[in-house]
Amino acid sequence: MVVTTAAQMQAAVDAYSGSGGLVITYTGSFDFGTIPDPCTQWKKPAGDIVELKGKRDITIQGATGSAANFGLAIKADASNIIIRNMTIGLLPGSIDAIGIEGLGSKFPAYIWVDHNTLFSSLAECAGAGDLEFDGLVDNKAGAHHITYSYNAIHDHHKVGLIGSSDSDSSDRYITFHHNYYRNVGSRLPLQRGGYTHLYNNLYSGVTASGINVRMGGYSLIEANYFENAKNPVTSRDSPTLGYWELRNNNITKVADFSTYGVSWTDSDSSPSRNASDWTTTAAYPVSISYSYTPDTPSCVKAKLPQVAGAGTSLAKLSCQ
Repeated sequence: MVVTTAAQMQAAVDAYSGSGGLVITYTGSFDFGTIPDPCTQWKKPAGDIVELKGKRDITIQGATGSAANFGLAIKADASNIIIRNMTIGLLPGSIDAIGIEGLGSKFPAYIWVDHNTLFSSLAECAGAGDLEFDGLVDNKAGAHHITYSYNAIHDHHKVGLIGSSDSDSSDRYITFHHNYYRNVGSRLPLQRGGYTHLYNNLYSGVTASGINVRMGGYSLIEANYFENAKNPVTSRDSPTLGYWELRNNNITKVADFSTYGVSWTDSDSSPSRNASDWTTTAAYPVSISYSYTPDTPSCVKAKLPQVAGAGTSLAKLSCQ
């Protein structure tokens, strides 16, 4: 089914029985050049959000050259959802580009967010505090078994959290691989509890903090490339620390920090810990349930920007 607007997409989702399979191709356009002032856009009332609530087996895909100024929300007991090749940016009001919010620790589940381009602005808006353009890819309330791959995310303050509060810290499993983060503030992700596997991501230009593992969460941080990043791996701003295993990243020792422009600042919170000694704090305690072969960090740096995001024909990294 082909749609050109958020309203048409919502109507297609609502009319779908909820199982059996639905593929929606979005062909609409939006000229982001018509938004000269990001702060004026942020102050507007919340924009349109297409909800996928209680539905299964839905793919939403953007056509080549399409662009959207509305959000997508995967909610309640939705499962087997794919969002790919969408360009979503500069949303009005404080809404997520792709938000996932569930029911306890059961749903939503089995979600793939792939080859999207998501952005807003790093503008500092008067009176906003730290609320300018909140999450791009937040998931909350126990949403689990989610994969974010080959997304291009840029120019945004707080990219993505896992868990809406310190009490939202269930045993979820989330993978981030081959994502390109450029000129971003923090939350890459902010992880409360659960287990994340972060491999072959490119973090370039992180202004506040990167991977923030909290509330007893565990993260396997593997074969990534970090550059010009402040506090790229940390645990801060919660009453319980999280843990990480560092494996085969471009940074392997403290002496590499100056080479790659990595810096550290102490947190005002307690307890807190930075990976400023670049050592593993705990071995990743669960087995990886899928097969994968990590690419080298040098290949990620050299080639990932060309294949991440929308409009790349869903290309994948080739390091041959």
